[in-house]
Amino acid sequence: MSRRSSVSALDELQQQVTACTRCPRLREHCLEVARVKRRAYREWDYWGKPVPAFGDPKARLLLIGLAPAAHGANRTGRMFTGDSSGDFLFRTLYETGFASQPEATHRNDGLELWDVYITAAARCAPPGNKPTREEFAACRSYLVDELQLLSNLKVVIVLGRLALDSYLDILLGQGLIEKRSLYPFGHAMRHRLPGNLPVLLCCYHPSRQNTQTGRLTPAMLLRVFRQARRLLSR
Repeated sequence: MSRRSSVSALDELQQQVTACTRCPRLREHCLEVARVKRRAYREWDYWGKPVPAFGDPKARLLLIGLAPAAHGANRTGRMFTGDSSGDFLFRTLYETGFASQPEATHRNDGLELWDVYITAAARCAPPGNKPTREEFAACRSYLVDELQLLSNLKVVIVLGRLALDSYLDILLGQGLIEKRSLYPFGHAMRHRLPGNLPVLLCCYHPSRQNTQTGRLTPAMLLRVFRQARRLLSR
């Protein structure tokens, strides 16, 4: 597939994501959050739809998160944008040369990503930040298609155990790995997968629960992305 057709296919795929209605519980929740709003964002016109992935179509690094935050990406319409997780993440992307600026506040804030594409295992903000097994499965085809269209990938970073499980489920279903248990989760853990599959790096999710408790520090996150940068420079 040519570069132009691949970019067009990615754009079309993200339009399909935005129009998705596969999970009634999630759609109802996102719309209700967008209707009620948080007091601090009372003047915002909430996105309230499934959130598309975004980034560099030629990316060699893929970042897989869990799901949009109710008052973050569900409000702004862009992954990791407008919440504390994004504040933590984009500073690190900027420091390691993957992002044009250290913060992300809204879809039109001028942010550019270089050599990285950001996606998630689920595209709608779930109640309690917990999609069901069935909701993960319903959303999986979008990640499958992205993995096929992003033909330059050399490294995949999964943010959290659930993101790892979603990615490994895809590889297992395609017969590319034998067992999920061969690739356990641990922060900064690196896995070499069979064949020409990208190197897999595991990272704690930059959730407020992790960052405010010190389970994930800026230095720990920076370590993972510097490792990714070294792998890409080989």
